[in-house]
Amino acid sequence: MYNLYIHINDGEPFVGEVDEMPDPKSSYVLINNPRQRDGKDLRMLLDEVTTILLPWWRINYIEVMPTGEEEEVFTPFRD
Repeated sequence: MYNLYIHINDGEPFVGEVDEMPDPKSSYVLINNPRQRDGKDLRMLLDEVTTILLPWWRINYIEVMPTGEEEEVFTPFRD
């Protein structure tokens, strides 16, 4: 599961989840649990919506958010 921060044309960016990385050859991106970054519902969607299909032409770029496994970073130090 990947958490994405999606920047769309003429709109506020939002957070969503995907099971696998989006395929650039596809005409859309399937996004689960779309929400604002603070966890609030998106105003552009109905309350009961849990999955959206967003066409690639609406997306400026996507940021892949780190997962718990990726956040563990090795930091060398000296005693």
